[in-house]
Amino acid sequence: MSEVPQRSHGAQYPEQPGRQRLHEIIFEADTPAGRAFDVALLILIVMSVAVVLLESVRTVQLTYFRIFYLLEWAFTLLFTVEYMLRLYAVKRPLRYARSFYGVVDLLAILPTYLSLLVPGAQALSVVRILRLLRVFRILKLAAYLDESGELWRAMQMSRRKITIFLFTVSTIVVIVGALMHVVEGPANGFTDIPTSVYWAVVTLTTVGYGDISPVTPLGRFLAVLVMLMGYGVIAVPTGIVTAELSRGARDPVTNTSCPVCGAEGHRPDALFCRRCGGKLE
Repeated sequence: MSEVPQRSHGAQYPEQPGRQRLHEIIFEADTPAGRAFDVALLILIVMSVAVVLLESVRTVQLTYFRIFYLLEWAFTLLFTVEYMLRLYAVKRPLRYARSFYGVVDLLAILPTYLSLLVPGAQALSVVRILRLLRVFRILKLAAYLDESGELWRAMQMSRRKITIFLFTVSTIVVIVGALMHVVEGPANGFTDIPTSVYWAVVTLTTVGYGDISPVTPLGRFLAVLVMLMGYGVIAVPTGIVTAELSRGARDPVTNTSCPVCGAEGHRPDALFCRRCGGKLE
């Protein structure tokens, strides 16, 4: 019987030098070509965000509307081509498209196309600023990526405690809001329970807009209790996340990018991708 040829894990396409070279340029920041590509990309991102910010200023928009319109479409088309090349450069494009950077890359180009149906939607293009996170790769600041990953893991481990905490806080503001509605009444601005709950949230978070304030002695006493409670509200979630951070162990990561799905943040001794299992080059 003839033997069935075995394919390497994670390989869906035959090895193509052109695709490998494209992957090195787009995803790898350790090569001269990849570094030059990333620097040029960051410059374009900063310029595109600046255009969106300036376009929101009405006096500037009225004077340079046509220029901003052409620049916005030029940036969008460039980022669209770049996004398509990123999908082509990896062996599993759907995995990259579902990753954090893949979603951000897609959101960076959608608002301009959406503006054809919803006028003004191009203002949402400021989400492109998230793409500047790639500066950590260019400057070889892998340790910062490690720290961000550690913080994200701590938040994930704390989600149950924080959920319970938020449920408790929500219960408190509803009860306090109902009490203030009864104590102060519509005459003092507490026209209904939702409005009173809004006051309780603003007071508990120590924001204090001042658009609604208690007048009666009992209402002010309740307000003082809510204000004092607000300090605890700020401290509790911080303490929860800090406790999880102290338990986590730090693992160094590199700038190596997976040629299969584009994932980054691998350990120095990693041979396979942490996300898809593809072989790292």
